[in-house]
This record gives sequence, C-alpha cells and structure tokens, in this order.
Amino acid sequence: MAATYTQEADYWSYVIPSGASTPASFTSENTETCFTNISTPNTELSEPQTLLAIDPISEDQYVLVVGGLGYIGSHTTWELLKAGQNVVIVDNLSNSYRDVLQRLQLLVKDHYKGHSNVPQLDFYEADYRKRPAMKAILERYDSLYTLKSTITSVIHFAAYKAVEESIHRPLKYYSNNVAGLIDFCDLLDTFSIKTLVFSSSATVYGELANKGGRLREELTSHTTTHWTDKSGSTRTTLSGCTGLTNPYGRTKWMSEAILADLAASDREWKIYALRYFNPIGCDSSGVLGEDPRGTPNNLMPIVVRVMEGQMSELSVFGSDWDTSDGTAIRDFIHVSDLARGHVAAIAAGTSTKSLPGFHTINLGTGNGSSVKEVVDTMQAVSGKTIKTKASGRREGDVGVCIADPSKAAKMLGWTPQKTLEDSCRDICRYLDTHA
Repeated sequence: MAATYTQEADYWSYVIPSGASTPASFTSENTETCFTNISTPNTELSEPQTLLAIDPISEDQYVLVVGGLGYIGSHTTWELLKAGQNVVIVDNLSNSYRDVLQRLQLLVKDHYKGHSNVPQLDFYEADYRKRPAMKAILERYDSLYTLKSTITSVIHFAAYKAVEESIHRPLKYYSNNVAGLIDFCDLLDTFSIKTLVFSSSATVYGELANKGGRLREELTSHTTTHWTDKSGSTRTTLSGCTGLTNPYGRTKWMSEAILADLAASDREWKIYALRYFNPIGCDSSGVLGEDPRGTPNNLMPIVVRVMEGQMSELSVFGSDWDTSDGTAIRDFIHVSDLARGHVAAIAAGTSTKSLPGFHTINLGTGNGSSVKEVVDTMQAVSGKTIKTKASGRREGDVGVCIADPSKAAKMLGWTPQKTLEDSCRDICRYLDTHA
C-alpha cells in the first residue's frame, strides 16, 4: 500500500505504511508547499485518498507526539520507533521542517532492514490548539473492538520556548503554552487518554539556580512537600515558586501546576513533567540535527553558525558571573539521552506497576559546563575557530543551573550516557552529512 497524503477540513494527513521507502513528491493545489510523500518500492505513487476523520487507522497501539518534527521531538520520535513503538506525529511546522519526516523514515528503513515487523509512523500537519482538527485526528484512532483509543500515551512538545521572546511577547506564550495545554488536556480527557509526558524546563527553578548545588525536584513543588536533603536534614517546601525570571519559565510552572491539579482531581491520570536542562548534540547517525526556523535562541545552534561562517561571532551573555571563567554554567545534556528519558517515561506510565498522579523529574547530567568550555570543546573537536564577543547579561538569565538527576535514575531507570565531547562530535558528523 502506498502512503497517502490528504487534506481534511482542518489538517493535512500523512500516513506512512510500515516498510515504505522510496521518496517522491506531491504538490497540492490547495497550498504553495511541496509535500514529501513516500511509497513502497517498485510501485507508482497512488493518488491521495479521501480518508474520513471517523475511519480508524488500525488496532495497533500508538504514542502521540505533539511537536514531533522539532529538534527534541524528532529525536524522541526516533528513539520511540527504535523501541518498536508506533508513533503519531502532530506538528504545525512553526519551528520545524517537513523533510524531517523523510529523514525519520529513512532511519526506520535502515534500522529495520530485513525485519517484517516495522513500526508505523503517521503524520498530521495541524495546530494542537485547534480542537476540531485534533478531535478529527484522535477519532481516527478509536478502536472499533475495545471502544478505547489505540493512542495509549501522549508526549507534549508544542510549547514556545525562547526566553527573550517571551519577555517581549508574553501573551503569545501564555496563549500557546498555557491556554493551549488546558484545551488539549480537556480533549484528551474526552478520549480517556490519560498518560501524558510533558516537556517542562529547569527555568521553573528560577533564582534557586543561583544558590549553588544541584537542583532537586522538591525545591519547586505544587503541593507542600516534606523531604530529606543529602545531608540528612528534613526540609519542607511549600507549594509555589521562587524568583521566576521570565514569562517562559512562568508558563512552564503554570502548566505544571495545572497538570498537578488535574492529576489530583482524577486518579486515572499519570503525568510526568520532565524538567529539561540544556539539550545539545544530535543523533549519532548524522541524519537528525537541530535546525530551528529563524534566528536561533539556544547556544549550540549559534556556535555552529559562527563555526560555519554564517554569523561573524558568538555573543557571550555575561562574562562576570560567579563562575570559574566568568561565563554562565549550564547542565548540557545530549539530545539522544534526553529523548531516551521520554521513552523511559512512556514505559513507566504504561506499565501495570505505574503510579498514578503527577511527577516532576529532572533530565540532566548532574554536571555543569561553562559557555567558554562548550566553545573550547567544539573548537577542539571541529578544528575550527569560533570567534566570541563579551556582551552584557541577558534579561531573565541565571548564572548556574545544574540538575540533580537521581530521581530519574530511581523512578525511570534512566541515566545519561553521552558526554559534551560526544555532543560536539555528533554535531560535526551532522554538518558533514548535510554539507
């Protein structure tokens, strides 16, 4: 069966059958964009078929990944596919590209070469905030036999994430990140899809990051929490947050609070809020990488652009932080390690032994590297010079932010495997592959 790419009322549907391989292209008269399509070997491309929203896809189980073509989303989708999971991607392509879908399919083809049981990958171009479109998509995965959704769990990557932009355009962030999440969870609830992995952020720790030491989840809590620190002292954290420094961080904290209240109201919900630290690197294959639309906001994409001559220099925001070299320190985690953390959370949430409720979990290495150390490592690995310029501190930044990842190890059985050097080497491999 050939792949189909068809437009419903509110979304574009793209369904890739297991084992599909040969790339081709299809241009719709209703859009100016050329859509990638994939068909089985030695067959002609089929005309797009009209698939009614109520038509079920299959009785197989799926993980829904909202924002699944973005940087972290695509790497997580790939790790899910390698683990044998069927995946449904919904992405509005606001900060991603459609050709990532073809890259994922090529990775699947190579990984499962010679195997008959290949996981399914379905894609829908839609905004997760558009309820009619999302409802139509979810209806396609209703089981005719069990009267339940074949989508067993959801990973949410659909938030806006630029700290500086959030300061200048806060309503954009509250509308998408908070209001959008509320409507989306309400829709999931109507389909009884109640296992959710939410992409949160270390920004929820706010100014606590500057107090030194590794950040534990209990420091920022949504209920009064009694816990024991590493010195053995009993501590109590009241519900709330301390010193959030930007609207982006506030949207993440608000979203966590909403999800905590949701889980408390209905014990069927199992929600894992994964607090990211600083993802870098790319898949070791060199096929997937980080390629944001517009001007990048994260450190490593800017480092790469300077290294490749697309930008003249890297602005280092703050050279007077209270660190060994004056530049800010972050917990840089390889994106593939981060992606595996999501796979572990899905496994935990769908296990018969899983605990209901709301859980916050750090995904970081527990080690910090300064901006200067990152630049020096990339220069050493690439053999290229990266010109830097000292600039003033950015509004909303903190000097040091390092995770305590022990809860992830205990609760998910997850530990990071890759180093800063691995991240830099994989980025260089990606650049060589796409030169």
